[in-house]
Amino acid sequence: MSSVSINEIRKDFPIFSVKENECLVYFDSAATSQRPQCVIDAVADFYKRNNANPLRGLYDLSQRATDDYESSRAAVAKFINAKRTEEIIFTRNASESLNLIAYTYGMQNINEGDEIIVSIMEHHSNILPWQMVCNAKKAKLVWLECDKETGIIPESEYSKITNKTKIVAITYVSNVLGTQNPVKQIAEIAHKNGAVIVVDGAQAVPHMKVDVQDIDADFLVFSGHKMLAPMGIGAVYGKIEILEKMNPFLRGGEMIEYVTRDGATFTEVPHKFEAGTVNASGAVGLKAACEYLSKIGFDYIHETEQSLTKLLFDGMKKIPHVHLIGNPDYSKHSGIVTFTIDDVHPHDIASLLDSEKIAIRAGHHCAQPLGSYLNVPATARASLYFYNTEDEVKIFLEKIAKIRSWSGYKD
Repeated sequence: MSSVSINEIRKDFPIFSVKENECLVYFDSAATSQRPQCVIDAVADFYKRNNANPLRGLYDLSQRATDDYESSRAAVAKFINAKRTEEIIFTRNASESLNLIAYTYGMQNINEGDEIIVSIMEHHSNILPWQMVCNAKKAKLVWLECDKETGIIPESEYSKITNKTKIVAITYVSNVLGTQNPVKQIAEIAHKNGAVIVVDGAQAVPHMKVDVQDIDADFLVFSGHKMLAPMGIGAVYGKIEILEKMNPFLRGGEMIEYVTRDGATFTEVPHKFEAGTVNASGAVGLKAACEYLSKIGFDYIHETEQSLTKLLFDGMKKIPHVHLIGNPDYSKHSGIVTFTIDDVHPHDIASLLDSEKIAIRAGHHCAQPLGSYLNVPATARASLYFYNTEDEVKIFLEKIAKIRSWSGYKD
């Protein structure tokens, strides 16, 4: 575990020290994380020293840009323990990554009567692409439902994965409940039935060591902006033997090998999936974020998040009219605490907290099927990261206890 102190960590994040954010309590890291100075510096340094179009120029500056870009791919592959660097495709974010898989693998391999499995707790980005494939191919979308009290998918639900199943698309960690799904076990069941598994790792990769070989994922997607990296960079991991059989997603730019009047041939994986000028600076920033997280260490990250979540959970349970959503065990929440307050709309909760310099998320969290299933169409969500502090949790609890009185209720 890292021996670094929370004060040292806070100094790494310049947003907490600027005047505009004095006294800011940022509890919305599940939406986007803050960036450490090393990531900001890496992006700036790329533009200062190596700014050219990667993969195209024969001159030295372009070669350096290419080296930066490809070394970033290698760093990401190492970070999630991909077998080969070529198994990493850069995208804008997890949503684009899921669409890439749906429009390529999904449209190539799903036929009428096939089934695609999703869970009720999926983000819209892991629902809408599969709805599109099912509608286009006359396939069936099958839902795994979770226990309403614990947020855990009962093992009996896995019987829905059958020889009709061709794709299982499942979140590693729910962005609403914080539930961590047993993706390794689900992958084993999927593979026994001849299906592939697509893992949405957007809420997992920033917070825990993800090993794609260990969980045997066929695909895994994530966004850089939730793990300290710049916005506009994300990735698809895919097993090389699957990627090589997939058609391109977007066409043009450097993804071609040869073009004639009548057609084209495409370059090798991963470049055939990266059309046009790439986000080289974003990739460089993602590399820096991976290195920073590795330096901090996931043991430290996990211990810090668990400690803060327990403090937050225990405090909120003592406040009248506050209802926690999901598992009653704080350790099952992955730093995500979703809640409601009697008679106060979540948007009002967020607005009142904002007036106190506390930033949280409110609404349906891009997971409306889950909200309907739990009969809570809107909730408030506080999401923690390793740069948060106990003092921030105490401030949050103090303000939450006043929300109803601020709203005109006398309790």
